[in-house]
Amino acid sequence: MQYSYSRVSLFKQCPYHFKLRYIDRLKEIPDYSPTSPLILGHALHTGIETDNQTMLNEYYKSFPILTDEQVNEAIKLEIMLPKVKSFIKENFGSCKLIHEYKIDKPNYIGYVDLIAITPTGECIVIDFKYSNNIDSYLESEQLHIYKHYLEQDGFKVKKLGFLFVGKVSVRQSKNEDLFQFRKRIKSLTQSAKLTYVPIEYDETKVTSFLLSIKEIEHTHEYPKNPSGKCFACSAIENKKKGKWTVLTAPDYLEKIQDKNGEILMALPSTQRRDISKVTKKVMWWYGAPFTGKTTFANQFPNPLMLNTDGNIKFVDAPFVSIADQVTSTGRVTNVKKAWEILDETVSELEKGDNDFQTIIFDLLEDMYQACRFYEYDKLGIEHESDNSFKAWDIIRNAFLQMIKRIVHLPYDNIIFISHEDISKDVTKKSGDKITSISPNLQDKAALKVAGMVDIVGRIVADDDVRKMEFKSKDYVFGGGRLPNLSVTEIDLDLDQLEDVYRLANKGLTVHPETNKVELETNKNVEEEPKKRGRRKKSEEDEVEEINETEEANEVESEEKTTRERRRKKVDVEVTDDETPPGEEPEKEELPKRKRRERTTEEPVEETEEPRRRNRRRRD
Repeated sequence: MQYSYSRVSLFKQCPYHFKLRYIDRLKEIPDYSPTSPLILGHALHTGIETDNQTMLNEYYKSFPILTDEQVNEAIKLEIMLPKVKSFIKENFGSCKLIHEYKIDKPNYIGYVDLIAITPTGECIVIDFKYSNNIDSYLESEQLHIYKHYLEQDGFKVKKLGFLFVGKVSVRQSKNEDLFQFRKRIKSLTQSAKLTYVPIEYDETKVTSFLLSIKEIEHTHEYPKNPSGKCFACSAIENKKKGKWTVLTAPDYLEKIQDKNGEILMALPSTQRRDISKVTKKVMWWYGAPFTGKTTFANQFPNPLMLNTDGNIKFVDAPFVSIADQVTSTGRVTNVKKAWEILDETVSELEKGDNDFQTIIFDLLEDMYQACRFYEYDKLGIEHESDNSFKAWDIIRNAFLQMIKRIVHLPYDNIIFISHEDISKDVTKKSGDKITSISPNLQDKAALKVAGMVDIVGRIVADDDVRKMEFKSKDYVFGGGRLPNLSVTEIDLDLDQLEDVYRLANKGLTVHPETNKVELETNKNVEEEPKKRGRRKKSEEDEVEEINETEEANEVESEEKTTRERRRKKVDVEVTDDETPPGEEPEKEELPKRKRRERTTEEPVEETEEPRRRNRRRRD
């Protein structure tokens, strides 16, 4: 097994979370926050090696959709990058520079940010940190380990050093608009400085690292947070105590977790296998009404629709209505919440004792609203703000845990359907506004769902021509976990969608040690260490970047405080229940697989015309 500095560091901090990541190989749902240390660090490293525009492209494409918050962070990167390049030119202008040198040994793998080779052949090894938290890195073993292995490759390493790139954390005040806020961002970032800290080589740190590797290989117990320095454990404990914290626990796709991040149960899983043989599809489609989303889903084999809006008149798949159900027993009226019906239906589907192959959830945003109303009753509130805004987290967590259960259902195709939202604008650096196009789902929940599905596709219709578009523009929501996606759009056709999966999976395998997707063709190609394309740092390579959360002063923008009163849903089912008092009604069974007869009537337009607005042409 190959070890990295960050892998060993995580074991020292918390053997429990080390086990979850590297032994159990749990998949973490991506962090799409604009200030993600992983994404920002990778973008800055890319800019140092290339140029400003490549850096911005790399940063923006890391997110499902562009927002004002990402533009704010991009402004900071654009100001700091020239400072870094000037520093390198002034101090190492006469040196030969090697970026991203890969150390690849039987027991170690690592990537050196920069090696500066002087005319005399001596080397200076530099690691970049986009951070103000200098002290936490000074005792790091990282540079010492680099020197140890680089000298085995023939480098004459004489100096080591960290280059800290000052990071500006600032929050928009209530009395300033976006233009004023960005003006303040620029002013503060222009004042931010670089700090170069030389490091004296200490061989004992290398010895300690090698001993830690031996300890990992012989350990059989994985306690939680023995060092007291585990950020994930600290986040869980702080939330349990009701303390506010910027720290967050990992969100695992294969685990059901409570609102604090504590693992409650494991979801059903299958044996890990070559990704090119995976046939299960998990997709999220969105688009305007009457673009053919539900009709296309109806073409999949043996479908079952879990429908929230009653839009099943022109499809023949069996369905379950996910709506509040009102029953009467004598003079007593009972309401069974839509969320309870969804929970029961998913529980039945988890058993897998049916012939369905495709499960369709239409509409996803209505499922989120059903979760809200159900949690309102549990919490005794009428809006999230009634609970000091903690209800936002409670509701979002309950919704996302349900989505985890759904994506692990034992069926060939899982399809989520949403309407699209064009009510939000993004303000560019120039001040021009662009209308963003995204699913009609709460923003934070949408980012999480995008990290759980294979593909996010937008369905558009131009007269009789219907297409599915994948992310091609910053202001159009896209994403998904399917690698190697080379197409930007397809016709709304089952065979073409199948080709997307086939081409994306072609020649890909899952590495048994790293659990990372890689091309088979790379296995037999000998890599030239000094001439290599930049690789995107994984979480394994940058665990130490989590230290950024300690210094983060930015507070997440508060959710809207405008009170949204509950309203009764109009799509409830009213049935007469003849069950005698004191007896439980019979449990509703899942519908049989037989397709219903499709109506021959022409579609009737919605009574309310979909809102249209002209989108400004993007510069």
